[in-house]
Amino acid sequence: MEYHLKTPIPEADVRKLKAGDVIYVTGTVITARDEAHAEALEHHEKGEKLPVDFKGVGVFHCGPIMRKKGKGWEVVAAGPTTSTRMEIFEDKFIETFHPSVIIGKGGMGDRTAKACQKHGCVYTSFTGGAALLGAQGIKKVKDVFWLEKLGMPECLWVYETQDFGPLIVTIDTHGGNLTAVVGKKVNANRDRIIAEMK
Repeated sequence: MEYHLKTPIPEADVRKLKAGDVIYVTGTVITARDEAHAEALEHHEKGEKLPVDFKGVGVFHCGPIMRKKGKGWEVVAAGPTTSTRMEIFEDKFIETFHPSVIIGKGGMGDRTAKACQKHGCVYTSFTGGAALLGAQGIKKVKDVFWLEKLGMPECLWVYETQDFGPLIVTIDTHGGNLTAVVGKKVNANRDRIIAEMK
């Protein structure tokens, strides 16, 4: 199935999605990699207010290339970074901030999958190496936070998007995990080949 979703995305709409569905997101998408995840959680633990609200929006595992344009910014390239690096943070991040859609590259693990089920979030895969395609779906740079502290690839870029995608739902709220399914098939084929070689 294909869905066009607008932020803030209601949890009920997120829970309708199934692994393998294709979605496009219109509205707010915020970039956040390793350092931004750690910084956001640290602020929360200290009781400090964050400069952004992640609830109901898209969180993009991305280290974009940005260009200054007048008083604002424009996106040169915005491709996904490998999401397994965020596995140590993502479950706590989802539980704390309640984003609706995580966007990244590759798969994520059991901790993230369980958090998606419990808190109503999906993990989606965006095509690696398609940074220019990603930039096309970003219509405006609304704001940037922690730029001086974290640097361009690690800070929080707040984007206004229009049909950002295609994004493949890889982990849904029903226990579906495409990466885990593929991994099991690969391991089964490996074991069969090894057995046949003996």
